[in-house]
Amino acid sequence: MSVIGRYGERVPRAVSTSKELGALRQDLLDAAMRVLREQGALHLTLRRVADAADTSTMGIYTCFGGRAGLLEAIYEYGFRLLHEAMSRSMDAHTDPLARIMAVAYGYRRFARADPALYALMFERPLPDFDPSPEQRHDALRLCFDPLALATSAAAQEGLIRSTDPQRAAYLVWTTIHGLVSIELTCSLRTPLPGWFLNSEQEGERILADGVQALLSGLT
Repeated sequence: MSVIGRYGERVPRAVSTSKELGALRQDLLDAAMRVLREQGALHLTLRRVADAADTSTMGIYTCFGGRAGLLEAIYEYGFRLLHEAMSRSMDAHTDPLARIMAVAYGYRRFARADPALYALMFERPLPDFDPSPEQRHDALRLCFDPLALATSAAAQEGLIRSTDPQRAAYLVWTTIHGLVSIELTCSLRTPLPGWFLNSEQEGERILADGVQALLSGLT
């Protein structure tokens, strides 16, 4: 809870230990996620996030160095959540091809459940925010590597033919991402545009058909 100053302004929360600083950082990140999900990326201002966290904007500078640092933290957090979603989906399977399909389903569920965060991770809703190449590399690797391991396992077991399992994994990734992104775009239309994406269930079937068609080509 923040303290209100003499003239109604929020006074920065006092932090004197690393534990308190960590708690403030998490509160601000949670608040930023609420603003992003409820109001959209364009409303991720220091003032809105600070108000949502019931503290002052000074706390954001203390914890993140400013708005750019806060956006980078949201970006990294998003990829950690995506990694967790994919891992949970894969954990129920041991067969490499089933694990690849599980990645697709986990990816789609994440995107549909958190479209504003997904857009911040993969699009440019904020023209002034562009993660560094190093940060993008690390974030994407966090989620690409589990898929690459499953693709490598499929190649080793003769389930797919590929002299470069990493390249095959990239083809699978782009297929998943493309189909999911198109579905999200279509889901914003009222009514839905038709063709093959006329329901949530049909979106899942199209994703399964697309990934399976690619895997069939690799076999």
